[in-house]
Amino acid sequence: MSAKEFRTGTVAIVGRPNVGKSTLLNKFVGMHVAITSRKAQTTRHRIHGILTDAQSQFIFVDTPGFQKQHASGLNRVLNRTVTQVASEVDVIVFVVEAWKPDERDEPVLSLLPDEVPVILALNKVDRIRDKAKFAQVLAEWNARRDFAALVPVSAEKGTQVKALLDEIRRFLPVAPPVYEADEFTDKSERFMAGEFVRERLFRLLGEELPYSTAVVIENFEQEGNLRRIAATIYVDKPNQKAIVIGEGGQSLKRIGTEARHAMEGMFGGKVHLELWVRVKSGWADNEAMLRQFGYE
Repeated sequence: MSAKEFRTGTVAIVGRPNVGKSTLLNKFVGMHVAITSRKAQTTRHRIHGILTDAQSQFIFVDTPGFQKQHASGLNRVLNRTVTQVASEVDVIVFVVEAWKPDERDEPVLSLLPDEVPVILALNKVDRIRDKAKFAQVLAEWNARRDFAALVPVSAEKGTQVKALLDEIRRFLPVAPPVYEADEFTDKSERFMAGEFVRERLFRLLGEELPYSTAVVIENFEQEGNLRRIAATIYVDKPNQKAIVIGEGGQSLKRIGTEARHAMEGMFGGKVHLELWVRVKSGWADNEAMLRQFGYE
């Protein structure tokens, strides 16, 4: 492909919580740029992942899962982010679970603008055994909107991910690359450090507690190949602080150890990580605190 035909564009990955959006982004990019867990709405920020090949540069935006179950100020900000991103990109990948249309997908579908091509990615197709039933699912989705393409995928196993990329490529505008070929995210190491701590909170704590936590990187210094990082984990209530710390500090120690290992894997060097836990009541409903914590 000649330089004149090179394509570069932005791609929003949208869907309800826990359908595999972040896993798909990580599979696209080939790096762990978006945190994942089995809990819904792990993603809180617009995460940009970048994939450059000989033909195109894909700039992916992983959005928070859109939901109406919780009505906190934080969730209103996250839902607003989904709506805004969908109107600003060249292509939208709408991720759903492959086995059946779900009424929880409808609010997301209703947000998608008519003027942007929407590709339906039916994720977790590796769990489908009844092919006839799956054909019916495809027909049902096809009747709901004139999708630019319908692609069954398994983000976890990588099934059909290349086919999905090829479909996305068709809708990218002809343009030179924005980022260098070896860049895989536009986020700073400081930002990613906070995300890795948050990922451990979602994976290691109870069902509800992680939604009451926020992580702020207080200090990030690099000395040669060593990074010294200090982070504060904010919680909403004193009893939550005790849970995060754990008996004898064991829970906090495990969070720190696993987050540090993840950072070292991405940064390619040693990390010295200090974690603190502080109570800041009502932060998830306080507009000023949300801005302070980076939620616009």
